[in-house]
Amino acid sequence: MKRSWNQLSQQSNGIHVVADFERAAYRLVTEQVLYASDRTARTAYHLVEDHFDDYVAALAPLGIRLERNAHYRYVVAMPAHGEGTPVTLEETLLLLVLRQRYDEAARQGQIEEQGEVVVELPELQEAYQALAGRAMPDVGALRTLARTLRRWGVCRLVESEGDDPQPFHLRARPAIVEIAGEQWLQRLDQHNRGDAEADDATEDDDATA
Repeated sequence: MKRSWNQLSQQSNGIHVVADFERAAYRLVTEQVLYASDRTARTAYHLVEDHFDDYVAALAPLGIRLERNAHYRYVVAMPAHGEGTPVTLEETLLLLVLRQRYDEAARQGQIEEQGEVVVELPELQEAYQALAGRAMPDVGALRTLARTLRRWGVCRLVESEGDDPQPFHLRARPAIVEIAGEQWLQRLDQHNRGDAEADDATEDDDATA
């Protein structure tokens, strides 16, 4: 049985007030991922981690299940229903390309201590073309897409320093494994099938002409 936020506050001996528990729940729902390594999310992460079963019970009626990774120290809120949040094809493709790079880095033992994978722009460009069958978005569009993926807790954009010829690189974050799951792979498959059907239709038109 879930304990109330008031009970949890009392049991903390005044360290946390009710609003602290409420804010942590709100951040978890709106940001989807809380990382202990993020300075601004650290307090909320520890509240959820220390009272995990209470947060599970509190969010279950909303159709949200919680998953946590003790190794890389993050908590993910996974909605049971995906309706209500429109996602563009460009966002979907970038997310899936980053997931593919993350999986490849994992196979090669190239994941960093906090679970992140560095993706340089030349590497991203090659993978994007191979997986999505189209050119990678330009730098400006890529920045915008990366900001969206950052809000989902799956990516960080890091500006380059010194004489690095690329303006920035991306860091795929470990929660991408939970967030970019089977539903996202199905979206990519639908996209690829749609492109194939369009190519077939074009060939038919050419043959008719």
